[in-house]
Amino acid sequence: MLECLIVGDSIGVGVSQVRRECVSYVKSGINSHNWNKTYMNKLRPTKTLIISLGANDLGINTEGNIRSLRTNAQAEKVFWLLPSQKLKPKQVEAVKLVAAEFGDTVIPRPESDISADGVHPTGKGYKKLADQTR
Repeated sequence: MLECLIVGDSIGVGVSQVRRECVSYVKSGINSHNWNKTYMNKLRPTKTLIISLGANDLGINTEGNIRSLRTNAQAEKVFWLLPSQKLKPKQVEAVKLVAAEFGDTVIPRPESDISADGVHPTGKGYKKLADQTR
């Protein structure tokens, strides 16, 4: 069993740079459909699973994709890192719904410590997110 696994998009990449002890299946710009297609078969039982998906979803079934991921994941504790509420409200609601169904923990993006692009946390923001997953 893995101690820690991080899956998802560029926010997952940033958290994986702080939580170096975790195995990570992350790729900048990936959406939930492509993540499932590329990485689903690599899932292994883990104590802590950190998921960051939805921020790059456009015109795809976010809820169905993340539910499929979560159904296939075997983890003792699961943390979901939310996309931007302002930029991706439908995807945020899908993540919250699936997380609630499984009794998982939802972590919103930091209010401060966001980079100039308005999407990605700064180094300090990534550290805050990583600390909340311990």
